[in-house]
Parts: sequence; C-alpha cells; structure tokens
Amino acid sequence: MPSSTSPDEEDSLQTCVLKFADLDLKESNLISPSSSLKAELDGNLKKKYSFAKKKAFALIVKTKQVPAPSYEFKEKRWRCCQQLFVDQISIHRHVATQHAEEVYQQTASILKQLTAALHASQSLTSTDKKNLPSQEVSAWLPDVSRFSPDELSSDQSNEDGEVLLYYCYCDLEDPHWVCAWQTALCQHLHLTGKIRIATEGINGTVGGSKVATRLYVEVMLSCPLFKDYLCEEDFKSSKGGAHCFPELRVGVFEEIVPMGISPSQVSYKNPGIHLSPGEFHKEIEKFLSQANQEQGDTILLDCRNFYESKIGRFQGCLAPDIRKFSYFPSYVDKNLDIFRQKRVLMYCTGGIRCERGSAYLRAKGVCKEVFQLKGGIHKYLEEFPDGFYKGKLFVFDERFALAYNSSVVSECSYCGAPWDQYRLCSTLHCRQLVLTCSACQGQGFTACCIMCQDKGGKQASGPAQDSFKEECECTARRPRIPQEQPA
Repeated sequence: MPSSTSPDEEDSLQTCVLKFADLDLKESNLISPSSSLKAELDGNLKKKYSFAKKKAFALIVKTKQVPAPSYEFKEKRWRCCQQLFVDQISIHRHVATQHAEEVYQQTASILKQLTAALHASQSLTSTDKKNLPSQEVSAWLPDVSRFSPDELSSDQSNEDGEVLLYYCYCDLEDPHWVCAWQTALCQHLHLTGKIRIATEGINGTVGGSKVATRLYVEVMLSCPLFKDYLCEEDFKSSKGGAHCFPELRVGVFEEIVPMGISPSQVSYKNPGIHLSPGEFHKEIEKFLSQANQEQGDTILLDCRNFYESKIGRFQGCLAPDIRKFSYFPSYVDKNLDIFRQKRVLMYCTGGIRCERGSAYLRAKGVCKEVFQLKGGIHKYLEEFPDGFYKGKLFVFDERFALAYNSSVVSECSYCGAPWDQYRLCSTLHCRQLVLTCSACQGQGFTACCIMCQDKGGKQASGPAQDSFKEECECTARRPRIPQEQPA
C-alpha cells in the first residue's frame, strides 16, 4: 500500500534524518530485515518504530527523486528500477512493494542510532563536535551559479562527460547524514550512479559532465570527514557521463563492499601491503619469468567475479569462478592449501575489494605475504595500457567494459569466435550477461543459455509476467564455491 506520509511530512522527515549525528552503528543484529523486527525491540524503541519506519521510507523515496533543471518549474518526478513516476502515490506504492527489504534495513539502522544516541552524545568531546560537518546539508553544496544548466548536464552525445570511481575507508559516526548529503550533492550536480555508505566509509561511482564531476571531487576533498583520507589520485576517471547509470542510488549499508562479513570481524585496518602500479608491474614481470609458475612461491590472485575476469585479466592469474564477492571468503576457506606459504599478489577493479579481501586472507595466517594493487586495474591501465593486463576492464554500469588495449581474451558463447562485448540475456528479467557475437545475434542467439532461449520464446508468445525467477543452465552448472586443483 502507498505510504500515508504527506509531502510536508516527507520534507520534515528528510530534515529530521539530519539531526541524528555522532551515532555508533557497530552492532549488526538489527541490520538484517525481519518480519519480527518490531517484536524484538524493547518498550522504549517500540514507541519509536513507526517514526523510524516513516523516516526510512521518506529517505528512500527522496533518493529516487529526479532533479529538474533550475530553469524548469515542474512537478516532482521519481525514477526507480528503470521506470519514471510522475505522482507521489505511484512512487510510494512502488517503494512499498518492490523495496520493502530496503525499508526494513533503513528502519533497523535508524533504530540502532536511536539506541546509541544518548551514549554517543555523552561520549563526544567538544573538540569532536567542532570537527563534524554542519547539520544543514545545503551548507555543504557547491555554488553552481557560474555554470549554465548545459555545463552541469551530460547525455550520451556529450563528449565532455565522465564517470568517477572511488572509495574511502574511514570511520563515519553518522552515515545517514552522509547519505542525505550525498543524495543532495549528486542531485545538485545532476550526477547519477551508485554510492554505498557505512560506518567504515564510502564507496561510489558517479557519472555526469566533467564540470559536475570536478566539482564533486573538490567538495569531497574539502569535506572534514574525508580530507585527511582522500586525495585526488584516489578518484579514477573514465569517459562516460550520467547516461551510464539508469538513476542515482545512495544508501546506508553495513559494508561499503559486500563481502558478507561484519567489519567488526574483518576490518579494513588490517590489509595487505599496497603496491603502486609500477611495483606491481615489476612483481608480475618477475612472476612470469619463472620457468614453472605453478611450482613457484607466488600466486597472482584475481579478487573479482568470473564474468569480470572472463573478458580481461592479468597473464598467469588465478581467477576464481565465483559469482559474487560475498563468496570470496568461502572460496579462500575451501582452498587454503593453495595459499599456504605463498606470496599472494591480489588485484581487483579499483582496489576496494582487495582492502578487505587481503585482510581476510591475512587473518587466516597461511600466507608468507599478501600484497595488493593500489588503485586496482584501473590505475594500472592508466600507467601500463599495453602491460600484462590483457583484454577489457569490466565496469558495473551500462558501458559494461572499458578498452585500454586491443587484446580479446574471451569468445562467443555460441560459436567460439573472439568476442568480448557483453549484453544482457534477452529473456525477460534474467540478469545474466552473455557473450554472443554479431553473427550469432543475427541468427537469434541472444540468451545466456538454451534454457533461457526457450523461456524467452515462450514469454514472447504468452501473457506478460510480473516476476521471473532467474534459474537457468548458467547458474545450475556452476559450483557456488569452486575448489581449485592443487598444483
């Protein structure tokens, strides 16, 4: 059912979110949504449950709002799940029915803040309070009056757009304030993308005009929360724009990269040794020069998912056949003997997965040493486009991949011809990526597998379905956690 929150209430709730500063979100027992959430709360918090749920709902709806150009005076609009909503009732109904889990997560997190509020306010010193940003989000938005709307906006035909990729591990005491600020900042600059915020930091990828992305970097570097941790080289840029993402999504989570293990158990503060692209290049050169790499003391480990390494990877790497980064810890546990007494060189797209992935591997105590590529493949390719990384770099937006060299390391799933251009499976609601060359596409082979190809044909001739369970040969034949064969 649609929310009963009025527009005025929504604005007041949005403002209210900004008042919960300096709160501790270290405990995780309320992070997982549950139908019995309200029943688990003590008497005092039960009274606040309805209030917290309305706040969570209003915040989520607010993140879906589409920023209108300053020269236009239009009614509010919202975009979510690749749909445009022009009235408040429809977006409320959509969020209530399609994003119930997200609402529960936000509600639980806000309730935790309420629980910790008194303790946090008592423990904060006056010096700590002075270092916190203003509670008025508008005070932390840049002045854009000197730029025209066209300079701030970007579309597919705009050659001056770009996509930023960055992360920053640092302790954030009020991630909900950061969430509200980031939402307002990105809307102010006409940026789209995805930003994850947690008590352990922030992880984002945003697209827009170069004017807008440069302003975004300036604001991030000047913010007291990040200025001692972020530097300009931490932002990786590539050609793109706002059109590379269907919408803006900003949210609060337990982890800024979903490894599936609480940051309190495996912390970003215990990572592997960072190697610059130049240092990493020399290590790979030494590794590849070995006569028998499998018998050596070094492993080159790709921390990404199988579909990423499939279209591009470092020569001689071990690329786990895992579908999600949350499977990585189980993969390590199942294959500990492979890493025993080895020097491990880890890499990922931008470096963030290696931060906690290396911390997890180090915690096992089986490796000689654990190293990670600082800045990830992205930074390596900026310095060594024709180095030891061959193929394309997969990215999590509508571009799918970036090309830095002419190597093609993957092939068409149907005919085996060299091919590295991903597209989504043509079967309705299946989110699998498929490699199918132009010739095979012309013959109608556009699904990820035969099962999906058959289902797609049935759906085309049958009635429309509201939901579709992703279940096909691609998932059924792949072990969830593969076990590598020791050398």
